[in-house]
Amino acid sequence: MLKFEIEKRDGLARVGVIHTPHGDIKTPAFVGAATRATVKALTMKEMRELGSQAILANTYHLVLRPGTDLIKEAGGLAEFCSWHGPTFTDSGGFQIFSLPNVKINENGVKFKSHIDGANFEMTPESSMQAQWAIGADIHIAFDHLAKSESREDMEEAMRRTHAWLDRCVAEHQRLTQDAGPEQYLYAVVQGGTFLDLRKQSAEYCAGKPVDGFGIGGVFVAKGMDEMLQTVNNILPEDKPRHLLGMGQEPIDLFVGAEYGCDTFDCVGPTRMARNGSLYTLDGRINIKNAKYKHDFTPLMPDCGCECCQNYTRAYLHHLFKTDEITAKVLASIHNEYFIVHTVDNIRESLLDGTFQEYKSEFLKRYYTTAL
Repeated sequence: MLKFEIEKRDGLARVGVIHTPHGDIKTPAFVGAATRATVKALTMKEMRELGSQAILANTYHLVLRPGTDLIKEAGGLAEFCSWHGPTFTDSGGFQIFSLPNVKINENGVKFKSHIDGANFEMTPESSMQAQWAIGADIHIAFDHLAKSESREDMEEAMRRTHAWLDRCVAEHQRLTQDAGPEQYLYAVVQGGTFLDLRKQSAEYCAGKPVDGFGIGGVFVAKGMDEMLQTVNNILPEDKPRHLLGMGQEPIDLFVGAEYGCDTFDCVGPTRMARNGSLYTLDGRINIKNAKYKHDFTPLMPDCGCECCQNYTRAYLHHLFKTDEITAKVLASIHNEYFIVHTVDNIRESLLDGTFQEYKSEFLKRYYTTAL
């Protein structure tokens, strides 16, 4: 069983440590989205230097390229990409169900590769087998993404997710019998915006022999507080909870941590960075705007990242306007650093009892001040 120690509680919020075979994760923590075994525009050395504690790769993308056999031959995900720290794998369900012409039945999903059109099938069993071959410390069970936000579709997705969870657990337990590093399984709580469905899903998942929980199907912070209260009051307190795909907006992190989530992941920070949308304490700015051409101040004067310590807004503006690769690198370093350290600061504020003050001051400044 995955070891999770809680150091301090504040209502549903908690500060803890997840112990994995590749190291500890001090929670709450933001997990870097290394979709294809890489965080776009960044090296693993840069990820370590900016303070990331863990990465999350995507099973769907790694099955397609380079293939799970190659990653296993390399010694697993951490060795393959030279991360050497805690690792997660998402099941890839979100990406698969987002593809066109997906064929779904009770057994699993048939789809075509977005790369070359080759035919693939993913089942709960094959998802577990792929994640074990990839060798991440923590796996996410294969779940069904609802095709719409209607109650009917949410109920169908939840029912199938629960059925598939039972099969994921059985296959995970079978694979656990083989010798090798310990690997752990998270169930996925579904239900969309319907609190009764969330309650039903949380109760179902809580009763299964899993090591932690992913909370899926959340796309906006509105109503997230009530949903997380419903779910996390049911899920076992002694197991970690991961808020899947959330963290592009700082408010996601504050609400998630306040209502009992321990880890987060999102591709948003680096995706926005590559387009010139950069975080500051006074909200996001578009560094490509003309007003930054002659701005020789750091992006954020008090930021400790490589970008802010060494370069000006004018220089970043120039790099983006001339389409230099370095623009994407420096911007990604800053955005990832900003989100990672925002969650680190949330952790520290929970430890010293100043969370509500920090949350209020941060969100008021971030969402009401325009540069």
